[in-house]
Amino acid sequence: MKAIIMTILAALQLTHFATAQTQKEAPAPTAKTVNGTVEGVQEQSGIRAFKGIPFAAPPVGALRWREPQPVKNWQGVRKTIKFGPRAMQNAVFGDMGFRSDGMSEDCLYLNVWTPAKSAKEKLPVLVYFYGGGFVAGDGSEGRYDGESMAQKGIVSLTVNYRLGVFGFYASEDLTKESPHKASGNYGYLDQAAALAWVKNNIAAFGGDPNRVTIAGESAGSLSVSALMASPLSKNLFAAAIGESGSVLGTLPPVPLSQAEQAGAKFNEQLGKKTLTDMRAIPAEELLKATAGPGVPRFSSAVDGYFFPEPPLKTFREGRQSQVPLLAGWNTEEMNYRMVLGKEAPTAANYTTAVQKLYGEQAEKVLKEYSASSDEEVEQVATDLAGDRFIGFGTWKWIDLQSKTGGGKPVYRYLYGRPRPAMNAEAGNVTANLAGGVSKNTDAAAPKAPLPKGAVHSAEIEYAMGNLSYNKVYAWTPEDQKVSATMQEYFANFIKTHNPNGKGLPEWKPVKAEGDAPYMYIDVDTRLETDKHKGRYLLMDEMATKN
Repeated sequence: MKAIIMTILAALQLTHFATAQTQKEAPAPTAKTVNGTVEGVQEQSGIRAFKGIPFAAPPVGALRWREPQPVKNWQGVRKTIKFGPRAMQNAVFGDMGFRSDGMSEDCLYLNVWTPAKSAKEKLPVLVYFYGGGFVAGDGSEGRYDGESMAQKGIVSLTVNYRLGVFGFYASEDLTKESPHKASGNYGYLDQAAALAWVKNNIAAFGGDPNRVTIAGESAGSLSVSALMASPLSKNLFAAAIGESGSVLGTLPPVPLSQAEQAGAKFNEQLGKKTLTDMRAIPAEELLKATAGPGVPRFSSAVDGYFFPEPPLKTFREGRQSQVPLLAGWNTEEMNYRMVLGKEAPTAANYTTAVQKLYGEQAEKVLKEYSASSDEEVEQVATDLAGDRFIGFGTWKWIDLQSKTGGGKPVYRYLYGRPRPAMNAEAGNVTANLAGGVSKNTDAAAPKAPLPKGAVHSAEIEYAMGNLSYNKVYAWTPEDQKVSATMQEYFANFIKTHNPNGKGLPEWKPVKAEGDAPYMYIDVDTRLETDKHKGRYLLMDEMATKN
């Protein structure tokens, strides 16, 4: 008996040794980019991940506030096994979970997750741009992780781009210095450079450079609409996904002269007169200065280069990228308190608030956003707040693309799944107005009530199949079901430019005329018809007058 046991143990040891040897000898995945060979890691799922690949030269020193410059070639194999540094940013949003290698002005890196075993597979590609109001965010955040989408047969990327003063500062000196006589928009130029990198390199990771879909949420969605409007990114992608927002309504670019004036005001606040002086300021010091009182917002600009004209004009006249579009927004993009402030949600208070906001236009607004009783006010004010913030701009994008997008299909959604209760382990965390969260320092402070709708940014983890990365919420089987449905729609669209597939409710595209169908995404996902077109037509009318 003892001999049998010893034989079994010896066999187990040999098996373990052989397995260990196999694992040890399995080569790390590599890919040959135009700049040199990169080495990644193979995840337990079998997906190959390459993290922290440079797609442009570090925008530091003399390259601060320059369009992204080419990467220098390297010899040998470059390890790309951890996320690069995130862009310079202040801690603005409490729901951003970074996995980046610190924070640095040297931030122009991207990440690739691929299911391909060779460079010959020509799989569809997803390039995802993070949100954060162009002042925060990073491609390392777990909610954007590309492994889950890669398991659907898609080569998935996240891309870093410059933010805040580093990404959108403009000045007369920068405009004079530029070979394009343009300044600002460096964050957008980073995104276009990343797409050019994808065009030249993605085949090495098994991706098809002619089957690239760009996507993003909030500022990322605005970026997608901006890239559709810019001639610099024409022919670099074949389809687009936008989650909550477009530059046709939210944070549109300002005239270059206005952006230059904001830059001049910032120079004055810092006591700096020359571009050399501005470039000499340490990155941490420059970032800290942007958090001071009275600092102007660094807006994108109609610079004559990235934006040759206002993007609204581009879309109206059909000069944007003529590609299929899938876009939508959430049911509670903004809280009703953005309309009512601290006032109770009563019909009288709502009427007063709308009159203050809209003056002589108030009567029209109260007709379209009508509340006939106190009980209706909270929802109606929530709708108005959400449309003012981001709903209208997304609608405008969808509406114009359906009319001037060359007949390419446009699919619209409304996302309605409220997040579940927070985990007890999350501590005393409060949900913020635009979907973020913040920790309460006062342990005795009461927790805010659960949102009744889907708040801004709530859909990201669902759409990308990444609920497991968000430990704040106690996800339920219903949440998993919604995620499976939404991710399948997105994956189908990335693969075929049509979200429909087996076992999913049929999603019909928007037509240029008539009532728009949209997919209402929740536990009971279903196709519905827009009953509120008058709201958006009114907002469009008011925007045109201003």
